[in-house]
Amino acid sequence: MGKRAKHAEGKKSIKVIIVIIAILLVGIIVFKMNDLIVFGKNKTINLVINNKNVTSNLKKDVLIRDDKIYLSKQDLGNFFDKYIYEDTQNNQIITTYDTKIATISLKENKININGSYKETASHAIKQDETIYIPIEELKDVYGIEIKYLKETKILTIDSISKEQKKAILTKNTPVKSSTKIISKTVDKVKKGSYAIIISEEKGYTRIRTENGKLGYVKSNKLANTVVVREEIKEEKPIEGKVNLVWDYYSNVAKAPDRTGESIEGINVVSPAFFHLNSKGELKENVGESGKRYIEWAHENGYKVWPMVQNDGEGMLSVTSEIMNSYEKRQELINEIIVFCVKYKLDGINIDFENMKQEDKDLFSRFIIEITPRLKDMGLVVSVDVTAPDGGETWSMCFDRNVIGDVADYIIFMAYDQYGASSNKAGTTAGYNWVQLSLKKFLETEDIKSDKIILAIPLYARLWTENKDGKIVRQSAVPIKNIDKVIPEEAERKWDDNLKQYYVEYEEGEYIKKIWLETEESLKAKISLIKENNLGGVASWAKDMENDEFWMFLKDEI
Repeated sequence: MGKRAKHAEGKKSIKVIIVIIAILLVGIIVFKMNDLIVFGKNKTINLVINNKNVTSNLKKDVLIRDDKIYLSKQDLGNFFDKYIYEDTQNNQIITTYDTKIATISLKENKININGSYKETASHAIKQDETIYIPIEELKDVYGIEIKYLKETKILTIDSISKEQKKAILTKNTPVKSSTKIISKTVDKVKKGSYAIIISEEKGYTRIRTENGKLGYVKSNKLANTVVVREEIKEEKPIEGKVNLVWDYYSNVAKAPDRTGESIEGINVVSPAFFHLNSKGELKENVGESGKRYIEWAHENGYKVWPMVQNDGEGMLSVTSEIMNSYEKRQELINEIIVFCVKYKLDGINIDFENMKQEDKDLFSRFIIEITPRLKDMGLVVSVDVTAPDGGETWSMCFDRNVIGDVADYIIFMAYDQYGASSNKAGTTAGYNWVQLSLKKFLETEDIKSDKIILAIPLYARLWTENKDGKIVRQSAVPIKNIDKVIPEEAERKWDDNLKQYYVEYEEGEYIKKIWLETEESLKAKISLIKENNLGGVASWAKDMENDEFWMFLKDEI
């Protein structure tokens, strides 16, 4: 071989070596990047929640002080409780999760869980304008197991409601970052050590090692897989569709005697048992007649979710005063709980109306705070709300998204489109208005369809106008009385947009107008329940219906 050929061959060898070095360097960089992504070494402590490395999602570093582990309020909000709240009036943090509500102090070593105080080893702290909370003190609230591995600087948090499987390693083996042939070794496990099983794919099993590292091993290196913890599945409050009827009567009246009566198809009754008075006190209207009513309902297989109302004079300011105070909200919640226990109730129906728009978030706080307390007792929380569009104290006072997310059911009162205070005659509940409002609940408010109960009216509104078109009076007419009120000769005109008959007739010097609620109009509205997979139906109110209504409703639902 000539000198030129040897020189060329030497150059080629150098190039090959350079390429190999370059590949190795790229490989090292990739491994380092992989290390950053998989283990988040840009953070002091890695956080693994339910076998997922969430370190890159941390808003603040995990803090350790005096051997106590703290997570920031922002991170607890991100991972566990998006409604976590700083109560500046009482210098405490309020957090809720499933069946627990807890307050943890920023000054004292104490925590209150579901109304019971206990001493703690630490309290919440504020550092650099960030609130940090000792996660160990919240393990009973969030239902978690916590383990900090000092050697690897990994904090693992596992939900005790989720399934967990473990297996034994049959050989010493490396744990890889992926199932690819060339992949980084993230840990080395010894024969006889255990691993938490995360998932399986194509001969590989993703595991979490005793060191808290996440990675892959060949499935044949594992044996004796056992389920160490079963998944806890949440049961639905009601099997199938809810069919609720409100049984309304005045605050000073007795509960109706329903002995010997049955209501075809319904599974929930909501009697008018509780109301706030002008002093902000929760008053009951149960008595002996109410006890008999509860017995009647339970004997017939009906759940009892009584109304908790804020009706009456001066309720705007009274309700506002309660919503603006954590102590007063808790006082009201505790009173409701006492009544629920006393009368062996199955749930409640919160019917708060006429509230200030600026208290919208505080009313949501009330629902956030009461729901876990009642859920812990196996009780159902349903909340009545109006259509998304309307007045400040009628419609804009509800955060439907939050209420629909937190409560078991959100009940859309799909009536009074033109109500008692309207200065224009109109329908009580036109189909097109109900349909559009439901679309907003589902799309704009982003509420799960099976949490929405559609409430229908068992009445129509009769309007009386003078010849100039000015409203003189109006009155609600139960559907059982409609044919008695409307003259037989009055023409009924079908409105296909409203899916209702409209009737107009003269009576002396006045003009009468009414948009009827009939089997046809109600059937059209009820069809929206199936079309949108809603949670059920509610009817306002008992004793307004005609004899055929309950069987008709049962057939439609």
